[in-house]
This record gives sequence, C-alpha cells and structure tokens, in this order.
Amino acid sequence: MIMTNLQDQIAQLEQRQRCLKRWNTIVIAALLCVGLLSLRPAAEPEIIRVRGIVVVDEEGHDRILIGAPIPTSSDRVRTDTAKARSKWARYFPERYMEWYSTYRHDMDGMLVLDDQGIDRAVFGTRVPDPNIGQRIGPSTGILINDSMGFERSGYGLLTVDGEDRMVLGMDDLNGEAAVMSVHRDGTAGFSVFSKGRTFFAGHGAKGNGNNPDTLEVFGTIVADPSGVRKALKL
Repeated sequence: MIMTNLQDQIAQLEQRQRCLKRWNTIVIAALLCVGLLSLRPAAEPEIIRVRGIVVVDEEGHDRILIGAPIPTSSDRVRTDTAKARSKWARYFPERYMEWYSTYRHDMDGMLVLDDQGIDRAVFGTRVPDPNIGQRIGPSTGILINDSMGFERSGYGLLTVDGEDRMVLGMDDLNGEAAVMSVHRDGTAGFSVFSKGRTFFAGHGAKGNGNNPDTLEVFGTIVADPSGVRKALKL
C-alpha cells in the first residue's frame, strides 16, 4: 500500500513537471515575441523633410545633389573658380572669367555630376546658366550637358520679359543647332542653324524674331549668312 501511494505521488510530480515545462515554453515564446515586436522599426513616415540630399559614389565623390537650392559641393567644377578657369577659360576671350562671375550656378531640384565633377544632367526650376553665358530668362525644365560641361540639349519653360515660351533645343559645338519653340504671341515652329544660315518652318507671328515680314507668316523662312531672308508663305 505504501509503495502504491509512493508511485502515485511520483506520477503526479512527473505530470506537474511536464505541465510546468509546457508553461515555461509558452511564457518564453511569448516573451520572445514581445521582444521581437519591440525591435521592429517604427512605421515609415509619410513625409520626410530635409534641406538637401547628397548622393556619393563608392569612392566618396559627390554625384547627385538634391535640394532647394541644391547643396554646395567641393567636387563640383561649376562652383570652383580655379577649376572653371582651368577647364573653360582657354576657349573664350580674356574677359571670360569676369563674365563667368555673373553666371547662375545654383538651382532648385536635382543635379547629376559625373566622376570629374562636371554638371551632366539637370532637372528643376531656376536652372543654372550655360557655362558660355547667361540665359535670356529664368528656365524650368531639363538640361543635358556633354563631358566638357557644355549644354547640348534642353527642354523647358523659359520666361522672357514676363512672357513664357516652351522650348526644346539641341546644340552642336558651336551653339544652337535645332530648336522647336512655342511663343506666347502665337509663333510656333522649328528652326535650324548651320554655318550662319537659318531655316524656320511654322507660324511666325507679326514682329517675331523668326519673321522678316510685318505680317504673320505660315510657311518657311530662310536666311543666308549676310542676313538676307526669304519667306515662302503657305
């Protein structure tokens, strides 16, 4: 009888031990879950507010500048007078650096630099002046420069004397080569410039620079290097 009671007590203790192990396992699992949940990152903010962003390459050179205005960069040739003089002054008259000091270099938006610090692609408003002269008015849009930093193409809204015009331009090494534009005065067309000659096709409003006549022209206008213009009206 005593042996039977002892065996019953041992069995009960073993059962209680098994129950305790189960509860311990459950409690530990619950604590782990709580701990893991507490380590989860906070929900991503819907709005991020910063003054500027600089993206660098694997060597630490600034390659993308984002801001309003864009951040300054010691790697950017455009904003380093010594680098600008070394890069471009030899191609222009002696007063080039004097003129260069008046050019606009900052902007609101995004600027992409190459590994040499040259402005290559621009997207934004109040975009920089070309490195060969000031724009005739503020521009909002897209610019593409070659490896020397000379502007080769652009598309944007250009404001001249308070009036807006849409312009898509493509340049060669000598400057504007082909331009498609729409002006507020109604002028809309395509222009080609080559070796002192110009060709315009489209609608030239009265008094517009593309139009040699005092009346509106819809057709083509051709000018030779001497400035003599001929219009073919349709």
